[in-house]
Amino acid sequence: MSIKIDWENLGFNYFQTSSHVKMNYSDNNWSDIKLVSEPYLKIHIAATILHYGQGAFEGLKAFCCKDGKIRVFRPDENYKRMKTAAERVYMPMFSEKQYFDALTKVIADNSEYVPPYGTGGSLYIRPLLIGTGPTIGVSPSNEYVFLIIVMPVGNYYKGGIKPVSALVVDGYDRAAPSGVGNVKIPGNYAASFKAQTLAKKAGYPINLYLDSKTHSFIDEFGTSNFIAITKDGKYVTPSSKSILPSITNKSLRQLATDLDINVEVRPIKFDEISKFAEIAACGTAVVLTPINEIVSKEKIYTISQKDKCGPILQKLYDHITALQRGEIEDPHNWMWDSGVAL
Repeated sequence: MSIKIDWENLGFNYFQTSSHVKMNYSDNNWSDIKLVSEPYLKIHIAATILHYGQGAFEGLKAFCCKDGKIRVFRPDENYKRMKTAAERVYMPMFSEKQYFDALTKVIADNSEYVPPYGTGGSLYIRPLLIGTGPTIGVSPSNEYVFLIIVMPVGNYYKGGIKPVSALVVDGYDRAAPSGVGNVKIPGNYAASFKAQTLAKKAGYPINLYLDSKTHSFIDEFGTSNFIAITKDGKYVTPSSKSILPSITNKSLRQLATDLDINVEVRPIKFDEISKFAEIAACGTAVVLTPINEIVSKEKIYTISQKDKCGPILQKLYDHITALQRGEIEDPHNWMWDSGVAL
């Protein structure tokens, strides 16, 4: 069956596709991978995901490349990060082979939902691992479900990447230094909703968190890592146990090194803001969101032009997106071939 999608006007929203994949865990074993068309999940009312938030998720993208092949950007890194999260909230992990078999199956069954090359879109992939067994005492589940759902999403910046203003969050901490800020689990994001909503109501699309111990070091943006370019051309990003290790940030650091840009991963004091020539939030959904000003309760820090991304960040953005679309060489073998072509 041929489907009709307005590829040029896709947003970043849920979109019903043909299927998702599912595996169940019980009696210390994972079931076979199944394709499921019904977009609902029946779980016990006492499931640990509902009562204690025992879960982990990921976000990655598949692209229809210039040669027509569908490739996924660094899926091995998402597997490693989900494994770390599963260990942290005490969930069993499936094998890497099961993960890649599930990816292959769900992409093949939903290939008609992959935006064609040239549209700027991609197939967003959301792996989800949750505790589903009935447990009222505070303890891990003995049953789990692993899903991968997929949906087509558009280019976040259809007219080119555009800078936005960010607000420093006052009165809310993102994560404790030795807590769970460095793993991708549901509770981290629920805890961010209020501060994020308050920032947006005040006219700021993005909020910035400082460290929860001293409130003097940069932690990260509400849903994205913090990166900056110094006035002498260095790429800097915070070092902190509270920060989610962004695969986009990791990739941009490698590309910066490839382009002979010095990279520093270190604690960054907030008062360094005025010393930066370029700042951006980075993550899977948008790759880069340039920041033109950061507003705190004491001061407004103007970073760059209001309507233009800085030259180094633009160069990195152009490089990584060209690589994802298969327009340039992939020297680090980041693009995994799904075996499906359009």
